[in-house]
Amino acid sequence: MPQIQQPSNQIKLTNVSIVRLKKGGKRFEIACYKNKVQEWRNGVETDLDDVLQINNVFMNVSKGEVAKSGDLQKAFGKTDTSEITSMQILKKGEVQVGEKERDHDLTSLRKEIATLVAEKCVDPSTQRPYPVGMIEKAMAEAGYSVKPNKNAKSQVSECIKQLQSDSKLPIQRARMRVKVSLPVADVEKLKAKITECAEKVEHEETGTTEWDITLLIDPGQFRVINELLQKECKGRGRLETLTFAATATAS
Repeated sequence: MPQIQQPSNQIKLTNVSIVRLKKGGKRFEIACYKNKVQEWRNGVETDLDDVLQINNVFMNVSKGEVAKSGDLQKAFGKTDTSEITSMQILKKGEVQVGEKERDHDLTSLRKEIATLVAEKCVDPSTQRPYPVGMIEKAMAEAGYSVKPNKNAKSQVSECIKQLQSDSKLPIQRARMRVKVSLPVADVEKLKAKITECAEKVEHEETGTTEWDITLLIDPGQFRVINELLQKECKGRGRLETLTFAATATAS
């Protein structure tokens, strides 16, 4: 009679993270609880029993194939599964992501990138933001490829550039309206440098002791102006954000 596979070998893959390490020409896997692998690597979790679903080293977790002692000895020079798991597989192995989970993660990441782009950009003709759905369609049109190993924030600039070059959606970064205030004595040496950072000077006023200027700038110029004031004014200048996006004014 064929041997019946024992229930202990049947692992439900509902809440499992498989960590895989290839060594000595063979594949070794362990079954961990989700989110616990990163906690172990960060030193937040130190109890191996709270990380592993089953304290075994497998050749194939989903098929329940446990690694043989001879294979462990040949690959790792030992058979102590706890030591192999903690010092080798958990530390150096690659976390496997299922196809459905990967698709879900990529969809979520794409949505997050589109949301950030929508917050930072406007329609140049109206200076109003686009709906997130419209940004997502433009990303698809431009063939923008989400990078799963990078967070959403770090992909926004590249995404905007690709939308501008490869999609039909007219789009530009939202402009910031800022106000710079300086002592009159510092105006001569700094005025040209400050106005160079602006796309538009909206208002300028010189008082008896202080000079004020309101500018429309690309958000990337905010830090440039701020560093300029810190370096040249030694705390005497002020930079205020009035509005983040320039919105269309009624005619």
